[in-house]
Amino acid sequence: MGTTRPNGSLYTKIENKIATIEFGHPASNSFPSELLERLANEFHILSTNDEVAIIVLKSEKEKAFCAGASFDELIAIDAFEEGKKFFSGFANVINAMRKCSKLIIGRVQGKTVGGGVGLAAACDYVLATEQAAIKLSEFTIGIGPFVIAPAVKRKVGVSGLAELTLDATSWKSAYWAKEKGLYARVFENIEELDKEIEIFTEKLASYNPEALYEMKKALWLGTEHWDALLIERAETSGKLVLSDFTKKALAKFKK
Repeated sequence: MGTTRPNGSLYTKIENKIATIEFGHPASNSFPSELLERLANEFHILSTNDEVAIIVLKSEKEKAFCAGASFDELIAIDAFEEGKKFFSGFANVINAMRKCSKLIIGRVQGKTVGGGVGLAAACDYVLATEQAAIKLSEFTIGIGPFVIAPAVKRKVGVSGLAELTLDATSWKSAYWAKEKGLYARVFENIEELDKEIEIFTEKLASYNPEALYEMKKALWLGTEHWDALLIERAETSGKLVLSDFTKKALAKFKK
């Protein structure tokens, strides 16, 4: 049973030092701004919680992992500041994940688009199913995945980022994502995925918390400038979303 709330839902469960954050939205687990804000705050809160050693990020239901940012909000943007604020949503979440003192394990059970690919890329380790294909379709509406690009590039490299962004209408398989380094392992079905997540996170949670924290810092070394960079990228998208090209493309999509 998924959420029916228009602003989506966010629940955190803490058990045996493992915090599981589960987000949901009736529109294929997409993110309105309010839900992105709540998710960023949740990472900040868990970062300082001594009862938590590891974080698992997952979404509701069995189909899409995340359809990116809210389409309804996107088409309603009609001023630069609004656009900048909208695109800063994913910037703030990625930065919160980057600065979180706990390692974040992503559970990607299904298809992922746009900002959802950015979320997966900002996890420290991702386990997925064969159904977890990815796509960056931003070019088709006249914008680009500028905010999430640094996180995606950090995992799949410049060539992988180019393949994803320039071929904006094609899905890349879960095995492509694994080969490129976005996913660590790919499983046949959700049952196998969940079994492995349980085993893997239990192991991780039993390790020295200080060692885990030092590893988290080591993995993200060299990204300290992202606070400013991702907001600059949000400004780029905020300008583009007001272009005639994008307005026409969004009007077509709306129909």
